Amino acid sequence: MADEQIILYRERQRFRQLWLWVVVLGVAAIFWVGFVYQVLMGGLYGNRPVPDVQLSILFVLVGLGLPYFFYSMSLTTEVQPGQVLVRFWPFHIKPVRIPLHLVRDYERVTYNPIGDYGGWGIRWGFKGKAYNMSGNEGVKLYFYNKGPLLIGSQNAGELFQAISEAKKAKV
Repeated sequence: MADEQIILYRERQRFRQLWLWVVVLGVAAIFWVGFVYQVLMGGLYGNRPVPDVQLSILFVLVGLGLPYFFYSMSLTTEVQPGQVLVRFWPFHIKPVRIPLHLVRDYERVTYNPIGDYGGWGIRWGFKGKAYNMSGNEGVKLYFYNKGPLLIGSQNAGELFQAISEAKKAKV
């Protein structure tokens, strides 16, 4: 088995914030109610109702598509000897490969997602770039030739240990 096939650490995260799901499902519910009331029951929904075909399309896109989109989002972090792979689905079709020989230093951090990076997701802030889904812990990588990168994790200690092992490993 080749060294790049060895997985020292793997974590898959999803959005777990209750407030986010309340907002997403609240917006979707507006379209569910409109669809049921106007298309299925034959009433007119709102002061300026749209045709049933348009409402049906909006129902599929927003009422079903928006919750599915947020449900399908995931952040997968994989540590292999000599590299870290980060994939934020559906925005990264292929994982972002971070060669560890380009990392000069790294540390386990506790951060403020909103204050430091402006929230969760793929974020750019004054403190660098971040990939995070939930929580406020992660590992921050410092590079020789570019700004720092934060990788959020629910198991920051294990991620830090795996990066230590992967950096020491001969590739």
